[in-house]
Amino acid sequence: MPADYCPSRLRTVRRLTRAVQVGGVGVGGANPIRVQSMTTSDTEDVKATVAQCVQLAEAGCEIIRITAPNKAAAAALRDIHREFRAAGFDQPLAADIHFLPAAAMEAVEHVEKVRVNPGNYADKKKFAVREYTDAAYAEELERLHEAFSPLVLRAKALGRSLRIGTNHGSLSDRIMNRFGDTPNGMVESALEFIRIAESHGFRDMILSMKSSNPKVMVEAYRLAVAKMAALGMDYPLHLGVTEAGEGEDARIKSAIGIGSLLADGLGDTIRVSLTEDPWHEIPVCKEIVSRAEALAALGAASKAKLPADPADPFSFTRRATETVELSSKCLAGSGEVPRVVVRSVAGLADWQAAAKEILDAHAAQREVRAEGLLVRLDDPAHAAGLRSLRKALGQAVPALFVETSLSPADFPFDGSGSRLVVVKSFAAFAAKEAEAWGTACAKNDAILAADTDGRTVLTLAKEFSAIPPGQLIFTASQPMDDLHATGTTRELARAIKVAKLKAPLWIRATVANAVRLDPGFQSRLLEASILAGGLLVDGYGDFLSCETPTSTAKSLTLAYDILQGARMRQTKTEYVACPSCGRTLFDIQSTTLRIKERTGHLKSVTIAVMGCIVNGPGEMADADFGYVGGAPGKINLYVGKTPVKFNIPQEEAVERLVDLIKEKGKWMES
Repeated sequence: MPADYCPSRLRTVRRLTRAVQVGGVGVGGANPIRVQSMTTSDTEDVKATVAQCVQLAEAGCEIIRITAPNKAAAAALRDIHREFRAAGFDQPLAADIHFLPAAAMEAVEHVEKVRVNPGNYADKKKFAVREYTDAAYAEELERLHEAFSPLVLRAKALGRSLRIGTNHGSLSDRIMNRFGDTPNGMVESALEFIRIAESHGFRDMILSMKSSNPKVMVEAYRLAVAKMAALGMDYPLHLGVTEAGEGEDARIKSAIGIGSLLADGLGDTIRVSLTEDPWHEIPVCKEIVSRAEALAALGAASKAKLPADPADPFSFTRRATETVELSSKCLAGSGEVPRVVVRSVAGLADWQAAAKEILDAHAAQREVRAEGLLVRLDDPAHAAGLRSLRKALGQAVPALFVETSLSPADFPFDGSGSRLVVVKSFAAFAAKEAEAWGTACAKNDAILAADTDGRTVLTLAKEFSAIPPGQLIFTASQPMDDLHATGTTRELARAIKVAKLKAPLWIRATVANAVRLDPGFQSRLLEASILAGGLLVDGYGDFLSCETPTSTAKSLTLAYDILQGARMRQTKTEYVACPSCGRTLFDIQSTTLRIKERTGHLKSVTIAVMGCIVNGPGEMADADFGYVGGAPGKINLYVGKTPVKFNIPQEEAVERLVDLIKEKGKWMES
């Protein structure tokens, strides 16, 4: 497998693809990254669906997708398309197809693009366990060729485009039994359909590899690009984290998955799937795309060449590190969950306020605690304040991270309470300074957090190697030269390995590491999620700090939410919730909120809320429990992928879900 799935892992250089026309909108090639969304109305309600299309177009949506769950809904696309055009809008419409080739054949007559899910197009999902001989597998592919070819040929005749939309949650039994529920299985599922289309000379296709798990989603897209490159394919990518949910958590998961891939130069059109009204997705899409564009502008100016970092981009493995002891009950390193550091807003000039802000933030939270408090010390007059703060915090905060410009001789190592972590910036020529700080930290049982870059690590490898194991951390608070912040830390990780060091890495979402910080918390949330997400999914990161929010409490919760979104640390109930569409069999927004009200206090439970069965059982692979629309007004409840309760009246279903959680021993009182 080629390692170069993207032009660069250190700076954003957009992958060059073929251009695919979706009506009048070009996707891929030299076209801008396109933003899109999906209507949630009943497709057969033409008036309501046209109204949603108009609202999406006015919000800036460039491609509008509409579900066509049956032939009648697909036929309604004709009137929807006509009335939408009559209203003066030219955005292309796309039909979303699951299960029914007949619906696809009707839809392709009326809209500019058709999305098919290769996991359930012409395949009946039975979750059957069987072994396929090569001959039996070939027979299945021949059957698939016969089922898919008519759509390909009609799309070719009409000048339509297709999206081959693989979903982690709905792979066919054929793929599951040969390749498993894996990124490799997702890619192979798409390639089956691509080969059929190419056999007819059709190449107006876009690919997607969606999952509710950002780590799986990122690996699948990377693998898809690497395999396409090996096969001489250059299809554009539609990026999305499916079933992301609502609110800040959904935005975090989407930024982790979509943003980190865009930073790698992958992606030509995106959708942020929110369990909210669809027009709320567009501003989030635009914010994520704007950061990708800014990174690409920086990457285009670069000429420097650097070796690849050591992470395996196709399989998650945590980078192995030494263990650092923040306290007897709080260790950090690859054997532990990533630890959260919070920057103090008050600072040492008012150490009492600094202590109060972090303790108040702890008191306001149910499960999350800062494991490090970051303060700045440049004035020796504030040394007494540092001692007082350290004592006041005691063991409430295991470590006090002190960023300083002082010399070791002037730094107040003495005192008791939280353990000291000295955060010191080093340049390549500072060998004597690095040696002095290493000696001082070792003598005073403090930890040195070296704020530096890869080049400096290699230059000062001797000095850093002399620091005892467990007393060194590396971090990069600002980008190196023309690298982006993610690339800077990847290069730092490479240099650490070359220097034969195993110190933990601290990811810092600082102002200097931000691509752009607009007013409002969402901007800071997206910035931190893209930076941290791109590193966490690679297995990098033993500490995390989100230093751009304006309050200590926000910094604390954002860091924990990012770690949960990246599947690195769970501290609250995890929800996998679909964004709703015309297939949805209940009001998913209000239902999700009711479920959250009843279950939001459960720390280690994952609950999937699915409007219908299309992605339900498979996308619930990571969920403990599932709440799935089975019929209008009826709910089926799942334990993992297995349905256990059927046709429950909707008005009873939330409480029946609670009963099921209790029955399985996962309930705790709030």
